[in-house]
Amino acid sequence: MENKAKVKAVLKQMQSVIALVIIFVVASTICVKDGRNNFLDIRNLMNVLRAVSENGIIAIGMTLILILGDIDLSVGSVVGLISTGCAYLMVMSGFGFIPAVLTSLVIGGLFGLFNGLCITKLHLQAFIVTLASMNIARGLARFWANGIGIPLAYGEGEGMAPPAFEVLQMRIGGVVPVPAIIFIVLLIIFQIILSKTRFGRQVYAIGGNRQAAYLSGIKVDRIKIYAFVICSMLASVAAMIHAAQISQGGPNEGQGYELNAVAACAIGGTSLAGGKGTMIGTLIGALILGMLDNVLGLKGVNSNLQLMVKGFLIIIAVFMQADKVKD
Repeated sequence: MENKAKVKAVLKQMQSVIALVIIFVVASTICVKDGRNNFLDIRNLMNVLRAVSENGIIAIGMTLILILGDIDLSVGSVVGLISTGCAYLMVMSGFGFIPAVLTSLVIGGLFGLFNGLCITKLHLQAFIVTLASMNIARGLARFWANGIGIPLAYGEGEGMAPPAFEVLQMRIGGVVPVPAIIFIVLLIIFQIILSKTRFGRQVYAIGGNRQAAYLSGIKVDRIKIYAFVICSMLASVAAMIHAAQISQGGPNEGQGYELNAVAACAIGGTSLAGGKGTMIGTLIGALILGMLDNVLGLKGVNSNLQLMVKGFLIIIAVFMQADKVKD
């Protein structure tokens, strides 16, 4: 009986990995056409990595927020705002690559600061504050761009985006997407921060028991503000990658990205109640979503049905977490 309990515990801990392996095997089996495996094609796998990178970068920040026991619904609108803003700064205002990137990160960080201050100083719920800032960011993006996208054409001169920005859509050796490298680097950095630093330990402590963390001397409000700033800045990074990928900054970009980020975290084992989660788990969750999107796309499944699948996956993931607690 004791061995069975141990096996059951291991299986529960590994359920995301098991799900990833199963989806990979099934995808490899069903995506064969005319003797060719479309899923295992190296170009397709790299496309999966590229698509996963945008969601994954946002999900890194969302993991911090969820571990704290909060949520950030504004990240999708921040993507729209920053993709528009960065394109505007380069094309309309003549900003160079580095000034445009730094300014975009500052704007994104200010949105996170706004969220964090409203939550901690006005004692408002994160759900309400980020729901409001989601609309604020989307409205600001549409106002900034007059409701239309700003196309990016690379070159020197007026109305052109700096060629350096095009690096974000390139592939190393013609194979590995640059966004995937950025994602992996950020993932490693924040995994180390969560597991090896004082800040990471404080994030877990606050999510586990906010009152106990406060009584132990942890600056709860400060940590929350930092987390929301980081989350919005990571969404800004994803926004710039997205703009480079589609060669356009648009105010309507990023819609539904908050759902994708929450789904990746929940599927990867991050507790929506706070106090639990890892960056490795978020990576697995993002890969599961990326592979599902890719397989459903290869099989010609309607995109609206793909949204339904993601919704059900979140329910299943949260149910499995509740089952763990009950045991």
